[in-house]
Amino acid sequence: MELARYLVDAVVVERRSCREVARAHGVSKSWVAALVARFRSGGYDAIAPRSKAATRVANRSSAELEDRVVRIRKELTEQGFDAGAHTIHYHLSLTEPSPPSTSTIWRILKRRGFVTPQPHKRPKSSFIRFEASLPNEMWQSDVTSWELRDRTKVEIVNFLDDFSRVCVASKVVAVTTSPDVVATLYEAGGAWGLPASLLTDNGAVYTATYRHGFSAMESELFHLGIAYKHSRPYHPETCGKVERFHQTLKKFLSRQRPATTIAELQAQVDRFVAYYNEIRPHRAKNRMTPRAAFESRDKARPQERSHTDSKELRVRHDRIDRHGKVTIRYKSRLHHIGLGRALKGTRVVLLVAGRDIRVVSEDGLLLRQLRLDPTRAYQPQGSL
Repeated sequence: MELARYLVDAVVVERRSCREVARAHGVSKSWVAALVARFRSGGYDAIAPRSKAATRVANRSSAELEDRVVRIRKELTEQGFDAGAHTIHYHLSLTEPSPPSTSTIWRILKRRGFVTPQPHKRPKSSFIRFEASLPNEMWQSDVTSWELRDRTKVEIVNFLDDFSRVCVASKVVAVTTSPDVVATLYEAGGAWGLPASLLTDNGAVYTATYRHGFSAMESELFHLGIAYKHSRPYHPETCGKVERFHQTLKKFLSRQRPATTIAELQAQVDRFVAYYNEIRPHRAKNRMTPRAAFESRDKARPQERSHTDSKELRVRHDRIDRHGKVTIRYKSRLHHIGLGRALKGTRVVLLVAGRDIRVVSEDGLLLRQLRLDPTRAYQPQGSL
């Protein structure tokens, strides 16, 4: 700006020729002449440096396409679903034979003010990434909290397949107990097959190692032939996939009308899980849906144990009667299991894997385990 003003003043004020001024300062005569012409038409403001950017971009996306991208972004965001460039590309591909690339969609979102730079983010190259090679090779599980409309706190138990990211179970409970996570494991196993291993944090509902004992979950996993793995204390990144699922689920729930009951919240969770598993393409799986990724390969299985029949899996809630026993039906016959009169009235959970039965109290204490003798109607009280 200072040079341009000096050159203009040399011509206009001193009345020197454009050729002389250009030769004296080593610049183009035509540029000096252009500056003088701009000054005479608009003053000093007209000689300010101008942007060299093109006033028209030939291959820029049309306003109609940009409006469609923004509309899909807003619709997905309002429903609480992921609304990134990859997801928008997927939704556009359902109706467009040649949708714009994800980079083009990202530039549209940035131009329209939907993308905020985040230079503080940790670079991807610094992450150490692990992924199972087969479906059911490893599941991850964790518990997260939520609130009902009246501010009552509830908890959500989630189980996620490490390879496919498919959510095999997401159950809402008032307060999570050891029998709850075991029952959810059996429920997920009945629908998707049991995993070869399970990864969790060190929560009390999962493990009793730090109490120098065995939890209901640890006992069940051992008898089902499922390897059990723990994350390091205060290191949630180990269970990063299920932790990320918590975040995605909560983003969806925050956009819904606050649930008044556990049943209503469970319906919202079920709706999200159906969308997440069946419709939403997952970026980590090359834009496949989690269910498609789950069905793309053979499934891993638990280690076979000769003394455990895992083909028939059941969970029963019962109360020990006044005679100190509970009753279970096996192959259309009733069998009575003795636990002792001292426990009468105690609420228990029966975990049934074929003929192998484990009786656990509601606080996770193993009361009795046995292999059912189908020839006897009464299974006498025995030791663990």
